[in-house]
Amino acid sequence: MLHFDIFTLFPGMFTGVFSDSILKRAQEYGVMSVALHNIRDYAEGRHRVTDDTPYGGGGGMVMKPEPIVAAVETVLSRPAGWVFAPAEPGAAPPIVEPPPPLPPDVPVILLSPQGCTFTQAIAAELARQDRIALICGRYEGVDERVRELIVTDELSIGDFVISGGELAAAIVVDAVTRLLPGALGCQTGAAEDSFATGLLEYPQYTRPPLFRGLAIPEILISGHHAQVSRWRREQALRRTWQRRPDLLATAALSDVDRRFLAGLEV
Repeated sequence: MLHFDIFTLFPGMFTGVFSDSILKRAQEYGVMSVALHNIRDYAEGRHRVTDDTPYGGGGGMVMKPEPIVAAVETVLSRPAGWVFAPAEPGAAPPIVEPPPPLPPDVPVILLSPQGCTFTQAIAAELARQDRIALICGRYEGVDERVRELIVTDELSIGDFVISGGELAAAIVVDAVTRLLPGALGCQTGAAEDSFATGLLEYPQYTRPPLFRGLAIPEILISGHHAQVSRWRREQALRRTWQRRPDLLATAALSDVDRRFLAGLEV
């Protein structure tokens, strides 16, 4: 089972994400588990301050290093699934002192626009892990010492800016979970998704066979499975060539595929 530890200032943002659909079933089936850790619980002082103004000036606020580092070190020093649950309001978490070494086999990933772009290949690599820690950045970002002390990887979900790393973390969890055995009803479903083979997925059709004058392709009801497979492959190649030609540079292509693509370029 793969376990996710998510460190965030806003754990409530994940309530609906993990309580419906595939992610809910994956947890019920014991395929994966998720623990949400409120970074604010690990901040010092009565007001649990987790951000401050940046040195050198500038707008916005920066997430302080102490609560993030304390949260990650404390949680990862305990078994997967442990979550600080205060016995009374305002109780301080049992921060480990001196700081224990982080488990070398647990990726500690910061969700940040400065990270490398999250891809299906990275999702497949993460799906081989037993435990993953995700840190959700906020505001102008995190103090650079967080990166230097505990972060092993940084991921971005695209070249745009969102309000924080929570939505990005949810996307990473969803994409990785889909690749775990037993997560999907159809075990071959993830292998046929867009990007799984390096191409965009072929067009899909279902009933009715005719809708507002548009009919499904005859090949799909021909009963010729080999021809259907080839049609789907060609449609995936065509769609990728039209919409994401950059993917073709790294896709695994056969000689037949290359001849088909050459015909499109004529």
